[in-house]
Amino acid sequence: MKLLVCLLLVTLALCCYQANAEVCPALASELLDFFFLSEPLFKLSLAKFDAPPEAVAAKSGVKRCTDQMSLQKRALIAEVLVKIVKKCSV
Repeated sequence: MKLLVCLLLVTLALCCYQANAEVCPALASELLDFFFLSEPLFKLSLAKFDAPPEAVAAKSGVKRCTDQMSLQKRALIAEVLVKIVKKCSV
């Protein structure tokens, strides 16, 4: 549960730090991919960012953790993230 709160706070910080901020479509896509794609497919989606291998490994480690959550819980988190993105993009 602590991981979810941290993820939500980071998302809020990235998306809503200004009243007129808009969410980058790549960030929104990456957040949803994080919860619903398998790890190999997620690594392929991360390749577009050309991130260092250490960062990809760290992100994959966190992904393995969240993959252990039930699909219902991941869907609830995704629903909250979608609401944040909509609110930040207005």
